[in-house]
Amino acid sequence: MEVTDLISITTFCTHYNVPVTFINDLQDYELIEIVVSDDDNYIKTTQLNELEKLMRLHFDLHINLEGLDAVYNLLERVENLQSEVISLQNTLRLYEDL
Repeated sequence: MEVTDLISITTFCTHYNVPVTFINDLQDYELIEIVVSDDDNYIKTTQLNELEKLMRLHFDLHINLEGLDAVYNLLERVENLQSEVISLQNTLRLYEDL
């Protein structure tokens, strides 16, 4: 993995003014993945949107880590169900047009 695809956790935490322990706690709950390279911890840039969403839920809405785990998993299920509904609607339209 290239370094350009990673952001240092210390840099991220300094920029967003969040404690490093919050990021480590998110990894403990398996909500994000931390990559270790050259004795430093990194976050994948593809996880930034999800990480920002988790930060807003935690710091703005004061949802604890257990709540974040539940909310995140429920939101993920809703997104999957929405994708499935769209797929089924497209299939139905295909058969209606016949």
